[in-house]
Amino acid sequence: MDHHGFDSSSTVRLGEWMLTIFLTFIPVVNLIALLIWAFSSSTKPSKQNWARAILIWMLIAMVIGFGMGVLGLGGAMMMGNT
Repeated sequence: MDHHGFDSSSTVRLGEWMLTIFLTFIPVVNLIALLIWAFSSSTKPSKQNWARAILIWMLIAMVIGFGMGVLGLGGAMMMGNT
């Protein structure tokens, strides 16, 4: 711990964040990496919380997208019946 009471050993460094964000740009790899970071006990707490938050946002987006798709399909089917 430094003189401010902050544990710098659990800090995610700039280079780690650069690699982390780069990996999230790659389809499929991003999901695997996020799951590992979110649920691995060896991941630093800040990165673990960030990965969990991203996974939650991904889930919310999928639910909204699915709902919009269902509504769109239903609306298209209703338009075809008239």
